[in-house]
Amino acid sequence: MAFQFSVEKHIHSDPATVFARATDVAQWPAMIPGIIKTEVLTDGPVGEGTRFRETRKMFGKEASEEMTFSAFEPGARYCLLCENHGARYEFEYLVSPDGDGTKLEMRGNIEATSTVAKVMMTLMKPMQKKFVQQCTADLDHLKASIEGAHAGGA
Repeated sequence: MAFQFSVEKHIHSDPATVFARATDVAQWPAMIPGIIKTEVLTDGPVGEGTRFRETRKMFGKEASEEMTFSAFEPGARYCLLCENHGARYEFEYLVSPDGDGTKLEMRGNIEATSTVAKVMMTLMKPMQKKFVQQCTADLDHLKASIEGAHAGGA
């Protein structure tokens, strides 16, 4: 059993800048109000294999998840992977030129991998819309942050 969704935003900035800002894990709390803190768990620059812990407020509660960059193609695409509570969460982000800016598309796939998670996913179906709304809000904040920095010449 899986839940899939897609959200996209047009950002008035170039693809390289959008990619760089979108993958700057340390700056996410400053750009996205739903994220309380991040902690990079691996050494070196962010890239494929980088692990980090993200703490955010979701559905009114604070929760931390450990995630991994499972793909990292600078300027074009990255994927985040998380496995927790009997489910596998995969989020693919595609960055592409779009007219006077960049299209940032987030494709989500949440798959229940345990019997309990399958039951919970069925019971939590009404929450799926709120989850997509939260992801949309995150991209809205990221867009505003990038465009604000771009307008300011940063």
